[in-house]
Amino acid sequence: METCPSVKNILLLDSEGKRVAVKYYTDDWPVLSAKLAFEKSVFVKTQKASSGAEAEIVMFDGHIVVYKFVQDLHFFVSGGDEENELILASVLQGFADAIDIILRNNVDKRTALENLDLILLCLDEIVDGGIVLETEGSVIAEKVLAHGAEGATSIAEQTIVQALTTAREHFAKSLLM
Repeated sequence: METCPSVKNILLLDSEGKRVAVKYYTDDWPVLSAKLAFEKSVFVKTQKASSGAEAEIVMFDGHIVVYKFVQDLHFFVSGGDEENELILASVLQGFADAIDIILRNNVDKRTALENLDLILLCLDEIVDGGIVLETEGSVIAEKVLAHGAEGATSIAEQTIVQALTTAREHFAKSLLM
């Protein structure tokens, strides 16, 4: 009997291996200390790699880990040792693409932390209970932005004036913080 493709976790770490946003879907790591140890060891193992625009795949501790680095953020998706690497890679690419759209091509730790609520919504739109729901970045971003700010329209539906107004408001909020 074949099962649906599943993901064990999705990790978004900074350039020092610290958590930005993580979501675990299995009990393979039952306590926080086990989760932190896994994150640290995956980070250390992949640190020397030069992952660029393309995803890299590594077998680690009985798990397939697909990862890529975007500026100072490290994206990881883990699955079981029998999982299809292409599906994990498409989940990773969809997550990275959605984050790129949501953060408006400004993918860095500071911007990610400022928009952590949208990133967590993004994780919820991609995978539910380990089952892959969506891998297309633009579709994920549209759903997240529809859930996002109060009555916000999608980026595609905004006029230039509305987009500039929204950008000005976000800029003013960031100056006040």
